[in-house]
Amino acid sequence: MRKAFLKTARESLLTMRKQVGADIENETKSSREGQKDEGMDAYDLASEERDRDISLILSDRDRAKLQAIDEALERINAGSYGICEACELDIAEERLKALPFTRLCISCQAEQEREAKQQRRIDDDRGYRRFAVGETDEEAG
Repeated sequence: MRKAFLKTARESLLTMRKQVGADIENETKSSREGQKDEGMDAYDLASEERDRDISLILSDRDRAKLQAIDEALERINAGSYGICEACELDIAEERLKALPFTRLCISCQAEQEREAKQQRRIDDDRGYRRFAVGETDEEAG
């Protein structure tokens, strides 16, 4: 891969890392400074709890993104940046510009998503048990 492109990718990843780190820090600070439960009714408490849950989900995503960025920086240092981990072909520079921490080329990513979707369908089919109309749980078992 060209040195100029790798330099640009590294700078982009470092900028992203700084931004994600700041987002995590701000979210942590705001959750610590959360409202007191005093004087809140059940709806306010439920809303506050939902907001905390959403914040946790988002911060988990940010942490995963931060880890992916760090791993991409390691791949740059190791000389394996821009090589698909599945097929070992080069990842298109346009894809790396759009998603600099990607590990897969577009073809392998699409295949992985198809397989995941198919697995979810299989899991969903196993999870739902069909009942005949009017049949109760005891009658089915």
